[in-house]
Amino acid sequence: MSQDTLNEDSVFPWDLGVHDAHCHPTDTMTSIPAIPHMKATTLTIMATRSEDQDLVYQTALSLQKGSKRVVPCFGWHPWFSHQLLDDINNESASSHNTEQQKTTHYQHVLTPPPLDPAFIASLPDPKPLSQFISETRLRVLRFPTSLVGEIGLDKAFRLPIPWSQDDIEVRKDTLTPGSREGRHLSQYRVQMSHQKAVLKAQLRLAGELGRPVSVHSVQAHGAVLDLLKELWRGYERYVPTRRERKERDQKEEEAEEEEEKQLPFPPRICMHSYSGPVEPIRQFLNPANPSDIYFSFSQAINFTTPSSKRVVDVIRAIPEDRLLIESDLHTAGEEMDILLEDITRTVCQLRGWELHDGVKRLARNWKCFIEK
Repeated sequence: MSQDTLNEDSVFPWDLGVHDAHCHPTDTMTSIPAIPHMKATTLTIMATRSEDQDLVYQTALSLQKGSKRVVPCFGWHPWFSHQLLDDINNESASSHNTEQQKTTHYQHVLTPPPLDPAFIASLPDPKPLSQFISETRLRVLRFPTSLVGEIGLDKAFRLPIPWSQDDIEVRKDTLTPGSREGRHLSQYRVQMSHQKAVLKAQLRLAGELGRPVSVHSVQAHGAVLDLLKELWRGYERYVPTRRERKERDQKEEEAEEEEEKQLPFPPRICMHSYSGPVEPIRQFLNPANPSDIYFSFSQAINFTTPSSKRVVDVIRAIPEDRLLIESDLHTAGEEMDILLEDITRTVCQLRGWELHDGVKRLARNWKCFIEK
């Protein structure tokens, strides 16, 4: 019997600890009571926009003393980056939301600039980026293991068309407002320069607080890497020669002292549901990079798209101590457990790991990513 067949037939070892590195159960608040009854050990819950920051916060508070551990993450997703007014890099940006200022903001950050007054009116009043960063700092500090996320860049995304009143009435008691939810898409995209400004501010916050981040990247892996390199400049790790490796203990002590300093970039980064090719992985994992990069994979995203064939090679190419698993699901409960088991079995089969050993490895990786 082959190892793959053996893993497929094996009882799944939930007792060893299974940690979802990225999920969105607060998109369906009615599913939150299911979390204490799930088989998964930990859910790393992402905030993405104005509507879910406090939901993630309150969910983490409510489950803090329960049997299931929740790791809250606070961030602003690139799909909603246009809703932030960049008053950090543009001091002249006004936070007063007059109708004309709102129009000017959206015509500046969206491409092509929207001319339809009804479309602009359907968008929320933009929130000052500095205010969001201040609020996020307080939320992150409330939880010792919280992350900054979900953040990132997305070159493919287009804004959805506004909800109709009928749609609003149908969905108001089911899903948290603000998400795309299968709506038809408009022609408008968020300027990449604006997405980068929002991402950079959040990366700097994570560096200030010494917290990991969860990064969304669609058709933008090179842009994400370039932005990270900008923040890493001057902080690159020293890579010793063979001769100098004999003095490794001393070098490691120096490195640990350096890590205690406040830095302008996060200590650890998870490229969530990584969809890029194998080639950029070597650049992300360059030993000189001062952030440790992890890659997480989901059944829902990585194995249901045209890039699913490519992800097989990617998972096999990533160092075994940098692999994570996730569900990326919008509802907690049995379906989330099923997806976590599926992606864990898939990763173990692709890496040739015996199931028990693989679950232990993935749990160890998650703990290093969260707590190292």
